[in-house]
Amino acid sequence: MRDSIVIAVDGTAASGKGTLAVRLADQFGFAHLDSGALYRLVALNVLRAGHHPADEPGAVAAAVAIDPASINSDALRTDEIAEAASIVAAFPRVRAALLGYQRNFADNPGRMGAVIDGRDIGTVVCPGADAKLFVDARVEVRAHRRWRELEQSGRPVSEAAVLADIRARDERDRTRPTAPLRPAPDAFLLDTSELDIDAAFVAALALVKPRVEEALRTRRRG
Repeated sequence: MRDSIVIAVDGTAASGKGTLAVRLADQFGFAHLDSGALYRLVALNVLRAGHHPADEPGAVAAAVAIDPASINSDALRTDEIAEAASIVAAFPRVRAALLGYQRNFADNPGRMGAVIDGRDIGTVVCPGADAKLFVDARVEVRAHRRWRELEQSGRPVSEAAVLADIRARDERDRTRPTAPLRPAPDAFLLDTSELDIDAAFVAALALVKPRVEEALRTRRRG
């Protein structure tokens, strides 16, 4: 058993999983890792090297060479990088290259525990996580949320285009042969379709808190 406590938060694009993961980390005083940012770093490096995201050797080389210190770069937060990240994330060798970093973070978060969000945390990266949450919402709701974010940030785009993009990303995530997007058998399911972020956090906390508290008691007894 690892000493650190791990909360795995998986889910679909624009479901709210990232925001919930950050708030859960703050709630418990845990470290947080956005695993999706690692794939965005790979995508950014692929594009900067002049390769297409579908170029697997280029993507693998970029994955091996990423600098996690750049994980908070604003350059990662563009639609172009998000789209490219979804493509490179389908390559098994890219995922394998990033797996060790994610597991090391879970084992050595520098705090009592870690909250890691992504698409395969509870199924592949940390199948033994102390608490697992799978966040989803109806695709139309998720597309509307993303469209509003883009509008508010001064990047107008049609809502239909956003919906098509999210559907395409869902399809790639759910059908890739390696680490497809799916809930772990022991994950709590949280549908945020009818919830604002505050209500979603209350619901998420109610689901994972008993598991975290039990894990804390177990570590103390050990």
